[in-house]
Amino acid sequence: MKSLLFGPAGVPLSAPSRSTLDGVPRVRELGLGCMELEFVRGVRMAPTMAKQVRVLAEKNNVVLTAHGPYYINLNSQDNSITSASINRILETARISSLCGAFSITFHAAYYMSLQKERVYELVKSHMRNITRTLKNENIKLWVRPETTGKATQFGDVDELIKLSQEVEQVLPCVDFAHLHARSNGKINSYAEFSSVLEKLEKGIGREALDNMHIHISGIEYGEKGEKNHLVLKESDMNYKDLMRALKDFKCKGCVINESPNLEVDAELMKKEYEKLK
Repeated sequence: MKSLLFGPAGVPLSAPSRSTLDGVPRVRELGLGCMELEFVRGVRMAPTMAKQVRVLAEKNNVVLTAHGPYYINLNSQDNSITSASINRILETARISSLCGAFSITFHAAYYMSLQKERVYELVKSHMRNITRTLKNENIKLWVRPETTGKATQFGDVDELIKLSQEVEQVLPCVDFAHLHARSNGKINSYAEFSSVLEKLEKGIGREALDNMHIHISGIEYGEKGEKNHLVLKESDMNYKDLMRALKDFKCKGCVINESPNLEVDAELMKKEYEKLK
């Protein structure tokens, strides 16, 4: 990636319809640079539609990312759920590749009362099989487990850095709102944001900061972590310090806004970022 782009998680609310084909050009009209395809309720886009999306995204110079279904748990005790989870990740990757997306993300697993180390090994094994399948199908986008908002979920920064070191084609999707919620209000200052970016660069290399897939929103949280997403200005999320850290570390990639107001907070962050020296 050549720069840091900003965009909404899904079709902008101001688009003429909820169709991706209306969403992509609206992103460009707004002066934004990326958009996330939301497959959170299932991958329901036909290949013919995906090819149309790709043409439209290239025409409008909009970079696409994608979010896989919520119903994924690579650590389920039920083999049928694990198998379905793997298929959902593969389906997301396949259709997203047809759309020309550069990155997909998903919530990988729950700990399910198992030791974190055991869950890590299970997730790593499944991720290796997933990326092996994608390699055989010549699908080259980034596959990214997301940092998660609750301590019961697999996906802290250290786990995802280690996974990226040990499995090809894998990088983290860093959801800074989730990190803030997971830590019950920490990871919300310039120093803390910088520490996360330093970890990524030290653990994975400059490639991690040059190809970022970031989620951000306002967020409500409690002792158990994430509750729900909020508009940035209606939350305590310190997005201004985050923009400064991303600027200072010369990060590149996509910043996807998951606040309820989608394009409004994406524009807000873009303006904040661009005024920084």
